[in-house]
Amino acid sequence: MSKRKQMVLAFGVLGLTTVVALPPSRAQEPAAPQAAAPEAQAWRAVAPGRVEPCSQQIRVGSLGIGRIGQILVKVNDKVFAGEALIRIHNDEIQTRLAKVESEVNLRKRGRANPPLPKDAPRRQVEDAAADAERAVVDARSALDRIAAARRAGAGSEDALKAADAALSTARAQLQQRQDDLARFEAKAPSIMPTELEGQLAAARLDLRGAQAAVDTLTLRAPLAGTILQLDARVGELASPSSPLPLVVLGDLTALRVRAEVDARDYGTIKIGQLAMARSDAFPGRDIAGKVSSIAPIIAPGKFGAQGQSNFTDTDVAEVVVELAAPDPLIVGMKVDVYFRQ
Repeated sequence: MSKRKQMVLAFGVLGLTTVVALPPSRAQEPAAPQAAAPEAQAWRAVAPGRVEPCSQQIRVGSLGIGRIGQILVKVNDKVFAGEALIRIHNDEIQTRLAKVESEVNLRKRGRANPPLPKDAPRRQVEDAAADAERAVVDARSALDRIAAARRAGAGSEDALKAADAALSTARAQLQQRQDDLARFEAKAPSIMPTELEGQLAAARLDLRGAQAAVDTLTLRAPLAGTILQLDARVGELASPSSPLPLVVLGDLTALRVRAEVDARDYGTIKIGQLAMARSDAFPGRDIAGKVSSIAPIIAPGKFGAQGQSNFTDTDVAEVVVELAAPDPLIVGMKVDVYFRQ
């Protein structure tokens, strides 16, 4: 054998010996048998979810077109049902209201005084209903002023409660007057109003429509809750066609999770079943909960587990889990929900 071939063979043997002598890498090590985590056996299913208020997130947009004139609240403010949040200015709508109010006053002054005996019963119930409508408008305006003053630190809680009670009373009286008018119409349909009374009734109908249009220029809280988001600035144009709400609010007295359970696990979830929510934001914190509702429909999913991108190729059922003590979770946070056996 030549000397060159002997050297090559020697290096080959040495290389093989070196490879064999090296300790196996971690990837090559045989996997040690692992015992299942004790808690893993306690869960029937796991599903991604998001935290939401017990009222869900309520999105409030503009019902009328105009420029934002006043923003009466800010994020984290607590508001009562019916409280004014944003005022929108629309000169055309507000001018029309003033014009129709003048027309009503003109028709009232122009009718016969005192009324003829046959016209008196109708006039009485119609005037009472119109006065009750005006009283509701005035009571609501008074409540708005007191609420704004209290938020600015110049009003009291007692004054606010009194104004709210006055509005409730005015609304109850309006309902009673409207019922009286309906009963009169049903009892005496043949008693027709005079021409002047008819003109006044038509003007009052226009006034009701103009007032309703003006009411759309004030965004109000549909329920008591907390302002979560505010996407409005004074001077901006507000429109019902806007895809984004001006205000988002919710009732934070309780929180819940809306989870998306895979269709394959649908049969394992029951009303009242215990569950637990976990968030990557708070490692080691388990938030207890209980299943309160299960959607009766399977649909494409809207979001994945924590850290995953949104997806829609998985069929899921929405399951709502009421959280017993939700702290420190907040609205919109993504969590994983574990459903117990």
